[in-house]
Amino acid sequence: MSALKAERGLFSYPKYWAECYGTAPFLPTTRAEMDALGWDSCDVIIVSGDAYVDHPSFGMAVIGRMLESQGFRVGIIAQPDWNSKDAFMTLGKPNLFFGVTAGNMDSMINRYTAEKRMRHDDAYTPGNVGGKRPDRAVVVYSQRCREAYKDVPLVIGGIEASLRRIAHYDYWQEKVRRSILFDAKADILIYGNAERPLVEVAHRIAAGESVDSIQDIRGTAVIRKEPLPGWRGSDSTAIDKIGKIDPIPNPYGADDVGCSKSEFKQAGIDLSVEAAKPITIQPARPKPWEKTYVKLPAYEQVSVNKPLYAHASRILHQETNPGCARALFQRHGDRSIWVNPPAFPLETEEMDGVFGLPYQRIPHPSYGDEKIPAYEMIKTSVNIMRGCFGGCSFCSITEHEGRIIQSRSEQSIIDEIEQIRDKVPGFTGVISDLGGPTANMYKLRCKSKKAESTCRRLSCVYPDICKHMDTDHTPTIELYKKARDVKGIKKILIASGVRYDLAVEDPRYVKELVTHHVGGYLKIAPEHTEDGPLSKMMKPGMGAYDKFKELFDKYSKEAGKKQYLIPYFISAHPGTKDEDMVNMALWLKSNDFKLDQVQNFYPSPMANATTIYHTEMNSLRNIKNNTEQVPVPKGARQRRLHKAILRYHDPAGWPMIREALKKMGKANLIGKGPHCLVPEEGRNEKAAKGKGRTGRAALTRHTGFSQFKKANTKPRVGKNKQRAT
Repeated sequence: MSALKAERGLFSYPKYWAECYGTAPFLPTTRAEMDALGWDSCDVIIVSGDAYVDHPSFGMAVIGRMLESQGFRVGIIAQPDWNSKDAFMTLGKPNLFFGVTAGNMDSMINRYTAEKRMRHDDAYTPGNVGGKRPDRAVVVYSQRCREAYKDVPLVIGGIEASLRRIAHYDYWQEKVRRSILFDAKADILIYGNAERPLVEVAHRIAAGESVDSIQDIRGTAVIRKEPLPGWRGSDSTAIDKIGKIDPIPNPYGADDVGCSKSEFKQAGIDLSVEAAKPITIQPARPKPWEKTYVKLPAYEQVSVNKPLYAHASRILHQETNPGCARALFQRHGDRSIWVNPPAFPLETEEMDGVFGLPYQRIPHPSYGDEKIPAYEMIKTSVNIMRGCFGGCSFCSITEHEGRIIQSRSEQSIIDEIEQIRDKVPGFTGVISDLGGPTANMYKLRCKSKKAESTCRRLSCVYPDICKHMDTDHTPTIELYKKARDVKGIKKILIASGVRYDLAVEDPRYVKELVTHHVGGYLKIAPEHTEDGPLSKMMKPGMGAYDKFKELFDKYSKEAGKKQYLIPYFISAHPGTKDEDMVNMALWLKSNDFKLDQVQNFYPSPMANATTIYHTEMNSLRNIKNNTEQVPVPKGARQRRLHKAILRYHDPAGWPMIREALKKMGKANLIGKGPHCLVPEEGRNEKAAKGKGRTGRAALTRHTGFSQFKKANTKPRVGKNKQRAT
């Protein structure tokens, strides 16, 4: 049993009276569908920026079916026209509340590239059509809900709201914005995976509680004038000055990012002793984090003071463990954001219950034959777990789903594979993925319950794998074997990224993976080759990659297969100098990798790397007067340069690369030799410039690059979208 267990089970609530209506084939999206179900009204209406796909990989379906399982009547308004309130009134007035989400992706990341250019496609929309959701969708949808029915409680959630729960740097406006709760004018914000807090919110509103009084639920944030009554506070509004309102332990110790020994001691925990001991019955000692909040620097301060912003960000990231997290309190003018500690993770039985709800596993019939790319990509994949303890600074999974791995049972996963086999139209016998945020973290958790419930490390695997972390991949290996044995299954691929520094700790897993579950290519993510950027990414060095590649090649050869690793890299990440990019490009060339689609760093809200990008300070350590200043590639030209260097083989970037190499004193890398990165400017290229031709097309015509591409026989490597959401 987990040390982090909620007082009440997810499915333990008495069913709401509307349970008598039974289960809907699809949650209704029109009044006609409501009439067919015999409903006069909806208890909860969910508004989402995604098309409605009744599948457990789509948030609105999970939340809708979860509330339905509690007895509530749930309606869906998917991708409404936000130009007026009319679309928000199509299902009538909800009896309990509106639930608003931007969808599976942050709307700004969905609508704009890392270079802030408008996207013209949307994988979560029928026909892959762009423009079906507004910028800052949560705010816009919330405003329309208020216009439609101003007295209906408004609950916001999903990735967009979750990662904007306090004052945060906004990449698109290049400024610090206040908590989204103020702009959305919502009553409650639910952050992280919403099942546990949302079910409690729904039942309490249904029981007659005023939404204004529901302010103490884990995993929620609300607007208040003052802290909750009965809570004691620690003042952390100034750097290097953590004053004590009440005599409680200092929540932020030395520069280490690990567990605080003083907290273990005060909680009566001795991690050096794990052996069985005689039981002594004593009154429970008060834990130093319970009923305690941390007062963050105010919005008005962090919006103009970068060191204070970095300080506040560091505090937030240390307060993510449900076992020991304190509440957060941040002033915004004459009001404040109160962020309750995170919700406890779901138990295996609860995860099974969520994934076992009666999903149709297909898009709503109203979309007809139009394809929804996101659904097409995941319709034959299975999500086996949630959470990630990697703590990569550029990724927001930890801030949203948490570090604690929440795994489903083998039987639940096998049942879903059989459902895919039996229900998905055109199924060919191939499961496209059996994974989650990270493919090989299934059932991997801290071996010490005491450490798991009190640790404040930002990562369990960086700079080294924690001694308490379980690295035994036996559960995953056994799951793979049983999944392969399901009748009608021809192949199971692993498309989720593999955490290779964990995998090499158990070569049996690598052998199982390589022998049975690689379809010619396996994607892994070194992200960079140089120590400077890797240290700001919180990623392992290339030594771990080399070990994994050695095992990968060995087991591929033993299996008689020609298989390739597809490495992902990020350009222009905080901590990266121009020289780092050149060194990485030379590594790529020496290994004959030619990256096709390359991703520049995308500063998503609340990620640690985004804080470094904004402040140019190393917020991964305590913020002090002498805190390390971090080089950050900013500005369109430098970001384009880093991307061009990563695609060193593309003639379109050669002029820019040559100019940069000369400025760096590395002109020796220009030429035809094997040690060179780009060739000298040729006569044809000069002629193209003289005739005014620019861009890739002109360079291709005058360099013979099309022939070079055709002659290349090595597999070209694609780069995935930034893992920021």
